[in-house]
Amino acid sequence: MTDSPSSVHPLTNKFLGKEMYLVITKPVRSPEIDKRLSDHLAHQVDLERRGIMFAAGPLYPRGSTIPEAGMFVLRANSFEEADEIAKTDPLHVAGLRTYTIQKWRLNEGSITVTINYSDQTAVIS
Repeated sequence: MTDSPSSVHPLTNKFLGKEMYLVITKPVRSPEIDKRLSDHLAHQVDLERRGIMFAAGPLYPRGSTIPEAGMFVLRANSFEEADEIAKTDPLHVAGLRTYTIQKWRLNEGSITVTINYSDQTAVIS
């Protein structure tokens, strides 16, 4: 959907408007996932350290302790670039997860970071 001049509200003028790509990944239930989970997690950490991964984690339905899907938010410039990144995930490569991609515009929200110089710790809240 494209924003037309009539759909843009004046309050949005100062919104962040940072576009990223949301990948929703769904498992194909298989014991093979557990065998490759370490590879998947190492891949996620690598993307994080390279500045590509904005956020990631499992998605749980209400009342369940078992995730039904996962999501990760990528810093990419297009759907094509996000797809190239997403398809390198070891669980996607192995056919153990399928995924969809949506463009996401980060507009509102906040993050608080406390850095303690005395003991060199940090807290994100």
